[in-house]
Formats: sequence, structure tokens, C-alpha cells
Amino acid sequence: MSRIVVKVGSSSLTTRQGHLDPERVDAIVGALADARERGDEVVLVSSGAIAAGLGPLGLARRPRDLPTQQAAASVGQGALVARYTERFAARGLVVGQVLLTIDDVTRRSHYRNAFQTFARLHELGVVPVVNENDTVATSEIRFGDNDRLAALVAHLVHADRLVLLSDVDGLHDGPPDRPGSQLISDIADASDLGTIDISHVSDSKVGTGGMISKVEAARIATSAGIPVTLTSAALVGPALRGEKVGTAFAATGRRRPTRLLWLEHLSETKGTLHLDDGAVRAVTTRQASLLPAGITAVTGEFVSGDPVDLVAPDGAVVARGLVGFDSSELPRLLGRHTRDLAAEMGAEYEREVVHRDALTLLAGSATP
Repeated sequence: MSRIVVKVGSSSLTTRQGHLDPERVDAIVGALADARERGDEVVLVSSGAIAAGLGPLGLARRPRDLPTQQAAASVGQGALVARYTERFAARGLVVGQVLLTIDDVTRRSHYRNAFQTFARLHELGVVPVVNENDTVATSEIRFGDNDRLAALVAHLVHADRLVLLSDVDGLHDGPPDRPGSQLISDIADASDLGTIDISHVSDSKVGTGGMISKVEAARIATSAGIPVTLTSAALVGPALRGEKVGTAFAATGRRRPTRLLWLEHLSETKGTLHLDDGAVRAVTTRQASLLPAGITAVTGEFVSGDPVDLVAPDGAVVARGLVGFDSSELPRLLGRHTRDLAAEMGAEYEREVVHRDALTLLAGSATP
């Protein structure tokens, strides 16, 4: 038995006019139901809420303004899940809707609740249908973050595989419609992507993601030990059966806390902590926590728990972490030892600015 997370985008679920295509939905459902009959557990991460809301709202095409996009998502999410519920029920399967935001897979208390929910759904034989909460999460609507969300969900549910479905048959060495463009069948390591043009994006009128977000999702999943298949929605059946289709990304890393995956790949940092050489060595070489004594300056506005960049004296970003103080608190702490701060200001100030368990080193970081 395998646990497989499948992500399908709006362009794979809709007509040319941008409305939900029942036949395409049925094809996805059929392939997932077949996988269940083979004994696999499946989680479906599905876009398409906005597209599903166009018809009921009488909209001819995907709206450009954010409030109307969110209104369409609000109406369409129910219609989309209703369709999934109906079609899975025809195969004897029950659907459970799970709406997530980034907080739900990165903040510890939210993560624990989400993990327990998925675990119980699997115990009950339910097929989870996951979407980003489009009505409040603007990043998904604008940037196609369901690809990245799918990678984090795969990590969250301890998936054995992640299948990313697109409107093309895999990753090519150039735009798929360009003469001579070749399908890349295997990616053994992220370094293999260095000479490949992945700037081509979907021209779908309803989708928001492109090849860049899918490759980034593959990087996230494979760095956490989860192999990835990227292929077209038309090949979902063979992909779920483990046949050689599309582009296979080999796992390159091992499991680690999802907040560290998020920090490395997803977060938009709220500020910057400038470190002296000693602090850079402590963080990068000794894998120590960051203390006030090693910080020379602070920029940006943030609150405790926000992601911040850790920058070396030469300006290189060496790490990223979740800060333990508000930006308004830090200036009076800089360059001082925690024991002195505790003696002057109280025991609550004898702590790290960024704890090592909430810190990830960035690729290429170097010690002075």
C-alpha cells in the first residue's frame, strides 16, 4: 500500500471557456478511485474553486480583480466539492473537504491538528480533498501556491509519492510547443535543473501556476524524501499505477519539520537580522541558536514568530528563521549577553533571538 498525494490544477479541470468540465473531473475521480481499489491511500489537492464559481455567478471568464476572484472561490468551492462528492460516491467512496492555509502546515499547533485530521480521515476510509482557503489566502489566487501546498501536504501526511498533474506531459528542456523541445524523463538532483529553461508558464485563462511553481514544489517534496511525478492530467491513471510517464524527480533528502521546509522555500520574510562574523560561524558551523550578542543591526517590522533573514557582514543571506522577539524590542538587546539582559530586564530576556530548531541554513551559505 502506498500513500499518494495528487495535485490537479484549474487548467486540468476546466473547459476552454474557463468553466468546470464534468468529464475532466470524472476522469480524475476514476483514476483515484481505481487507486483506492488497489489498496492505496490518496489525498487530492485540487484547484478549480474559482473556475467552478464562474457559471453560478454568470461570469464569462476568470475575473481580474481580487474581490471577485475570492467571491467566485467562495461560491465555487462548494460546487467543486459537491461534484467530487457525487462522483466519488458513485464508486462507493466518501469525500472530506480540507481547507488549509500555510499556517496550518507550518505552525506547530495547527500542524498537529491537521495531521490528526488527515490520519483520522484515512482510518475512516475517507478521500481528503484539499484546497487552499482561496477566500482568505491571496497568495494561492495570485501565484498558484497549490503546487507548493501539495508538497507540504505530502510531507504532512507522510506520503510515499507526490503526483503533480498539469496540462503538459512533463518538464521539457524548453517551451513544450517549441519545435525540438524534448521531454526530460528523469531529474536525479536539483543541480540537473541548472541548464534547463523553466521560465515557460501555462497560458491557461483559469490557472495561475506555471512550470516554475511545479518545479519548486518538486524541490520541496524531494528535499524531504518524497519522490515526485510531474505529468499531464490525461496520464493520471498510469502515473498512479507507478508507470513510467512524465518527469520523475528522485528524492534527494529526508524528512524534517515542515516549518523548516516552508522557511527555505516559501516564506516571505518580514525583516533582516545583521550578524557579526562570530554569529555567522555559530549559526552555520556550530548549528547554534542566534543570541542578541551576535546581532549588529535590525531592519524591517515584524512580531515574534515571523520569518526573518539572517545576513552576514558581506550582505549574503546565510539563514532564515522564526524570530523570538518583536522588531521594536530588539534594538536595545543588540550586542548584549543574555545573562546581562536577564539581570537588568528579567528572566524572560535570557533566551535566543532565533532558536536553532526554528532556523534553516540556505544553500550556498558560507562561514567567514
